[in-house]
Amino acid sequence: MKAFTKKPATYDDIRQLPEGMNGELVDGQLFAWPRPTMGHAHLAGVLLYELHGSFDLGKGVHGRWWIFREPELHFGPNVVIPDLAGWRRERLPKMPDVPFMELAPDWICEITSRSTASFDRVNKLPVYLKAGVAFAWLVDPTSRTIEALQKVKDHWTLIGNFPGDAPARIEPFEAHEFDLSTLWLEDG
Repeated sequence: MKAFTKKPATYDDIRQLPEGMNGELVDGQLFAWPRPTMGHAHLAGVLLYELHGSFDLGKGVHGRWWIFREPELHFGPNVVIPDLAGWRRERLPKMPDVPFMELAPDWICEITSRSTASFDRVNKLPVYLKAGVAFAWLVDPTSRTIEALQKVKDHWTLIGNFPGDAPARIEPFEAHEFDLSTLWLEDG
C-alpha cells in the first residue's frame, strides 16, 4: 500500500489511479494498492455466501440485511471501501441505486493482509467509528481468526476473537453459526 504525500487528496486522485488499483481517502491522504489476492477474494466470497443466504435473500429467518462486497462509502472527505458491509433493512428499507453510500452501514468486515492490516486497524477503524458503524470484523487469514468489535459510545469494544476451524456465532449475525474452517485456503 502506498500513501501519497499530496494533500489534501480528492476523489479525482482516485479516478486517476491506474486500472487494477484500489484507492481510498482517509484524513486528506490517498492510499492505493493493487486488487486483492485470490485467497482474499475467496474468503470474502465465502463470507458473502454465508451471510447472503441467511440474511440478505429476503427470507427474514435471521433478520433482513443488505450485504455488499466492496461498497464505496463516503463519510465527509473520507472515501473507504470495506471488503464487506451490511445495512439492516429496518434502517434502509430500500437500497438506492447509487454509485456510493453516505449512510454508514451497521456492520463492516475488513480482510487483513500484511500490506493492509495496519491501515485497516489504525486508519479505517476510526473512520468507521466516527461515521456510526455499529459492528466491525477484522478477518486475518494468516492467523485464521476473526476479531469482532462493537461500537460503544465513542470507542470500539472487543466482542471476541474467533479462532481457526471452530464453529462460531458472531454479532451481529449470531443467529447463524459459521463454520470457520470453510474460510481459509489450504496451506501449501
